[in-house]
Amino acid sequence: MRRRSVLAGAVAAAGAVTLGLNPAARAQRPGASQSPELLLGDHPVVGRVRARRAMEHLRVLSDRIGQRIGGTGSEHRARDYLAGVLRDLRYRVELQPFTVPDKYLSSLVLPDRSTWHAGASKSGALGVTASGPVVDADSGAALPADLSGKIVLLVNVPATSTAVQDAAARGAAAILLGRVSTPPAGKTSAFSPALTSTVPVPVLGVAQVHVERLRAAPPASLTVSTTHHAALTSYNVLAERPATFGGRGVVMVTAHYDSVPGSPGANDDGSGTALTLELARVLRYLPTHQALRFALWGSEEQGLLGSRHYVGQLADADAARISGVFQNDMVATSHGPATAYWLLSVDGGDNATTREVAAAAARLGYDPRVHGPVARGSSDHVPFHERGIAAANFSWRGEGGPHQLEPLYHTPEDTIAANVSVERLQVSLELIGAAAYRLARARR
Repeated sequence: MRRRSVLAGAVAAAGAVTLGLNPAARAQRPGASQSPELLLGDHPVVGRVRARRAMEHLRVLSDRIGQRIGGTGSEHRARDYLAGVLRDLRYRVELQPFTVPDKYLSSLVLPDRSTWHAGASKSGALGVTASGPVVDADSGAALPADLSGKIVLLVNVPATSTAVQDAAARGAAAILLGRVSTPPAGKTSAFSPALTSTVPVPVLGVAQVHVERLRAAPPASLTVSTTHHAALTSYNVLAERPATFGGRGVVMVTAHYDSVPGSPGANDDGSGTALTLELARVLRYLPTHQALRFALWGSEEQGLLGSRHYVGQLADADAARISGVFQNDMVATSHGPATAYWLLSVDGGDNATTREVAAAAARLGYDPRVHGPVARGSSDHVPFHERGIAAANFSWRGEGGPHQLEPLYHTPEDTIAANVSVERLQVSLELIGAAAYRLARARR
C-alpha cells in the first residue's frame, strides 16, 4: 500500500507537468479574494479546466438542440450527443432507459418563420394546427361576440374562469393562456394548462416573454400546433473509468440534461451538463484510488425521474461504494445578484462533497463567495441522500438564500446570451474539479 501511495504521488506530479501546469494555474483566480494555495493534486485540474471548452458543449445543447423535454426526440438528440462526447473520451458509456409520463407540447410559428415552443393542455384539441390573427382578450372579462378564426390570448385567467370555454364557443381557432408576474418575482414559464373541462380547440400555455412579445409587436397571423407525445422513454447517460489503483469506491459528478417546455435550458441545466463533460475530459487519465462516474440525468424537470430510477435500481453493495455525489444544477448564471455559490445538502448538514468543495474554495481563494451548507432539495442529490449516500447540489444564487433564483429561471430567455457567465462557469469547474479529484484520490 505504501508503494502504491508513492506511485500515486509520482504519477500526479508527472501529470501536473505533462497535462499543462503553467503559471496561470498559480495566479489569482478570476473573482477570487486571494492568490491560491494549491495542493499538488489541484494543479492538473485547475491548470486544465476551461470554461470556453465547456461552452462548446453548451452551444450544442442550448443553441442547436434547444428545449430538451424528457422522453421526447429533443431529449434523445441531447442524449446521443452526450454519449458521443463521452465515448470519444474513451469512457465506458451506458444508456439507462426508463419510462416517463406523456407530454403535451405545442409550437407557435410567426410570419418570419421563427418558432416558439410552449405547453399544451391535454383537455384541448391535440395533433392539430390552427392559424389566424391574434386577439388580445386580456382576462377574458369582455370577450368579443365573434372570435371566428382568431387566436385568442388570455392572460392571468383564474382556474375558475369560464373564459376559455366562452372563447371556444365564440369561434376561436385556438387559445393562448399566459401568466404574467410583476417584479421582484421571476418571469413565468410555458406550461400545460389544466382545464376543468374539455375544449374543442387547441389550448396552449405560453411563457411571459411570449405574452410580452405578442403585445409589443402583434403579428399579422400566428400558426399554432399541439402534439401529444405518448409511450415515452427517457435515458440517463452514465460514463465511468476505473480506479487507477484498484480501489472499490466511486465518486460521482452529475447534472441533468433535460429542460422545461419552451426553454433552451442554458443555465438550467445546460451549464451543469457542460461542466460534467469538461470535467470528464480533464479527469479521464488522472490517477485515483476510486472510480470516477459521470452521470447525466434525464427527466429531472418531471420530478427527479432519472436520478430516482438510477438510485432505485442500485444494489445495497453498489450504493455503499459511492463516496460522494457532486450534483451541478444552474452553475453559470450571469444574473447580477446571483453572487453566492451555494453548497446545498438536503438536511443542511456537512458531508464529504460539501466539505471538499468548501476546502477547494479555501485553497483557490474563492471561499468568500461560497455559502453553506444549507438545507435545500429540489435537485438530483435528493434520491442519493434518501439512500444514505453523501450528496449535495452546487449552484449560483442570490446572497439572501438559495431561493433567490435568477428571473429567467425556466423561461425561454434562459439562453447563453441572456443568462450564462463564462467566469462563473470557470469558478464552478475549478471548485467541483478540485473537490471531486481530491475525494477520488482518497483510499476507500
